[in-house]
Amino acid sequence: MADLTTDGTERRRRARTRLIGAASTAALVAATASALATGRTKLFAIAWIAFGAMAAAGWVAGRTADTHAGTLVWGYGLAAGAMITSAAVFLLPQAIGQHAAYGGFGVALGLLVGYGAHTLGHRLSHMDLPLDRSLAELTAHAVSAGAIIGIIYGNMPDLGLLLGLSIISHKGPAGYAAVRRFSGRGGDWTAILLPAAGVGVAAVATSFLALPASGAVRGVVFGFATGVFLHVAMDFLPECEIGSEVHESLSHEGDAHTLLDRLRLHAVASTALGGLAVFAGWLVVA
Repeated sequence: MADLTTDGTERRRRARTRLIGAASTAALVAATASALATGRTKLFAIAWIAFGAMAAAGWVAGRTADTHAGTLVWGYGLAAGAMITSAAVFLLPQAIGQHAAYGGFGVALGLLVGYGAHTLGHRLSHMDLPLDRSLAELTAHAVSAGAIIGIIYGNMPDLGLLLGLSIISHKGPAGYAAVRRFSGRGGDWTAILLPAAGVGVAAVATSFLALPASGAVRGVVFGFATGVFLHVAMDFLPECEIGSEVHESLSHEGDAHTLLDRLRLHAVASTALGGLAVFAGWLVVA
């Protein structure tokens, strides 16, 4: 009887998860249809690329027996390098150009708020949530990132697609890692469709918000966006330390210190390559 009850609960949970995923995808379809109808083609592309990257990575993670440390290091490193470079090249000059002082204060505010939200978000682990904790955190992050992307492109439509693609470059690795965590606890990979769709839905919604013409206000907003994305990028820098996610994913029985030392080289190479990829892309489109 206990097994039957457990099995029934598991089926209901999976059905609910798939319903949430389907509803999220439908919301994204509606939002991006609105984006196309109003000429927001860049947001349409960013939304669906983010969705596709996160959903595909989640699908792969849900069917992978083991998490390979090298995959995490390269995925996180490439994304972090691309994001840091993009924030420094595309967002920071915009913030300082609007207003040097207020732009700088905005960067500081974004970094501090990003750190505070990440640190206080740990409290979610002590709460009884209807969603998996890692999924809830990822959804909140996806929505906030999408909102900032929407504000940026809504007020600066001439920005190139390269910035948006670099900002969402971490969605694949993030989706893979999240699904690996909650699928190990019996979760269904389709739950990743909620944060995957959240990026585009939030981006399209906030793109209709027009910022005041004040240079100080725009400096704070663009500075805040820069600070938040820098914080996220630095949070994705691969940590090859004892007790880190990379360490926990090691499946080898050998000396962990030796393996982590080797992975540190991969971490440096991957972040450098991520930054160089953005530089090369900028050379092409500049």
